[in-house]
Amino acid sequence: MTALHFIERLRELVEGVDVVLSDIWGVVHNGLESFPEACEALHTFRSRGGTVILITNAPRPADSVQRQLQKLGVADDTYDAIVSSGDLTRHYVAEHPGRKLFWLGPERDSSIYRGLDPVLAPLPEADYIVCTGLYGDETESAEDYRGMMMQAHERNLTLICANPDIVVERGDRLIYCAGAIAELYRELGGPVIFYGKPHRPIYEEAMVLAARRRGRAVDLKRVLAIGDSVRTDLAGAHGFGIDCLFVTRGIHSEEFEGIDQLDPASVKELFGHPPKALIRELRW
Repeated sequence: MTALHFIERLRELVEGVDVVLSDIWGVVHNGLESFPEACEALHTFRSRGGTVILITNAPRPADSVQRQLQKLGVADDTYDAIVSSGDLTRHYVAEHPGRKLFWLGPERDSSIYRGLDPVLAPLPEADYIVCTGLYGDETESAEDYRGMMMQAHERNLTLICANPDIVVERGDRLIYCAGAIAELYRELGGPVIFYGKPHRPIYEEAMVLAARRRGRAVDLKRVLAIGDSVRTDLAGAHGFGIDCLFVTRGIHSEEFEGIDQLDPASVKELFGHPPKALIRELRW
């Protein structure tokens, strides 16, 4: 294993790349504002013949994610398509009609059920759980849900995790996501189904959309993932067999402050499987 260096610009890495699978939160925006240089980089890659699929663990349908991006000033021509963990969760709900679900998550995620007419029920009556997040993610952590998860475990309810992220940026803060509760439930011995990165289904769906855009199947050697999470973006890319450009400005920013390159031992400690390259923030 060799030392890992930072690159300055995306254009240093995209020769021979046809498709970019880019994370959104932490790469394109931080929940409160978009990153103009990152948007420009993806737009420029597209203008040169590349295809950009945004791949996100947002627990909402792709059209809701698009509206959020628009509000943050991310133009539609920044990307070709969006794949969300919310869409994959919707597929599960649609395939289990009539079964009662207990919804654990904030009201802002209600679009995940749009058009599905789910049978919502309290936890003691539910057949399974859909977790889109914490009720109060500004003030709560997964530990606040330990009692609830113990009750669910007693009934052996399956928890569908619509966002495998543990934490995500919101401005200059880190807040907990559905993945934190799902991991707690799994530690308690409860059955969990994860939709989103680092699991294969979201990558497979992204590649279907990429092939549709390009009119043919895409060789995975010509695909580059971009993300800021070791646990989801990097692990997901490695598991799917594609290279990853790791953005250090996101949730791991403190670990990379003042570092210009990583020696092999540090690479193994931080990443396990190393990314293709590091970049502080996405720019062309």
